Amino acid sequence: MQNALPLTATEHSLPVFDYLVDRDFASDVLAGLSQQQKQLQPKYFYDQQGSRYFDQICALKEYYPYQTELALLPKVAQDLAQRFTGDSLIVEFGAGSLVKVKPLLQALPGIRQFVPIDISGEHLALACQQLQRDFPAVAVSPVVGDFCTTLTLPVMPLQHCIGFFPGSTIGNFTPAQARQFLCNARQTLGPDGWLLIGVDTKKSPVYLHQAYNDAAGITARFNRNILTRINRELDAAFRPETFEHYAFYNAGQSRVEMHLVSTEEQVVDVFGTAVAFSVGESIHTENSYKYSPDEFMQLAATAGWHTEQHWLADKKLFATYLLRSS
Repeated sequence: MQNALPLTATEHSLPVFDYLVDRDFASDVLAGLSQQQKQLQPKYFYDQQGSRYFDQICALKEYYPYQTELALLPKVAQDLAQRFTGDSLIVEFGAGSLVKVKPLLQALPGIRQFVPIDISGEHLALACQQLQRDFPAVAVSPVVGDFCTTLTLPVMPLQHCIGFFPGSTIGNFTPAQARQFLCNARQTLGPDGWLLIGVDTKKSPVYLHQAYNDAAGITARFNRNILTRINRELDAAFRPETFEHYAFYNAGQSRVEMHLVSTEEQVVDVFGTAVAFSVGESIHTENSYKYSPDEFMQLAATAGWHTEQHWLADKKLFATYLLRSS
């Protein structure tokens, strides 16, 4: 992988590093659909349309994680401003629309560079252009890539390197995958790195069911859109209307599972491969694991992180943790 050099952003054009290759998408899709329990990796939800759908989900009353975390972040940012008084580099993993980083940029005047990493390049570029206009003193250096891997950051003589991973995306990984992400993030951020991370908490299944089965059906459209993307990019022949959105809380695994369930017996051509579905057979598209504070802090410790501080939202609906490389 090539080193990412320091970037100077302008209002109208932001240089972007792109580490993605289409063959990864094709091989991952075919591998997932060949398993006994068919599955797709949730990172592939986020093409341009999928990113738009997710922004709409975040505006829903039912989707508590977004609004709850957003309400918590100003307090978090104030506390961080007392801790990080020197120059800093912020690296956001899975950056999306760059809304949640704004309280940090507003509260920490020492932030000199911001490196958002996201898999959806066009969506990221548009968000970065707006952020650069809002914070002209911060060098915005977007990276298009898979944030699950170890990346080479821009080299800058800064006092603090702070990772930012909001939105409870860590819950999309199995515990083993979450540990691997935390290990990779520690390598990316360096031996003196910090990580501010949002994690969804265990709670009543009533909250969870409403959050992933909204009345407007936007989550269902978001879920089916991955089939539309596969059709477009891999020359597949899915009929998304023949798959139903299904999401439920698996208490034994402490996770919400999201599936696409075939409503009929069918065979779908995917990149030249015939994939058969029986009635009621599902594609497992996403997990969202929930953690108690003790569970998450223990998981972070196994990946070489020490929990310096954590914040709980009202009713313990959401948690944010500040980790330090140990």
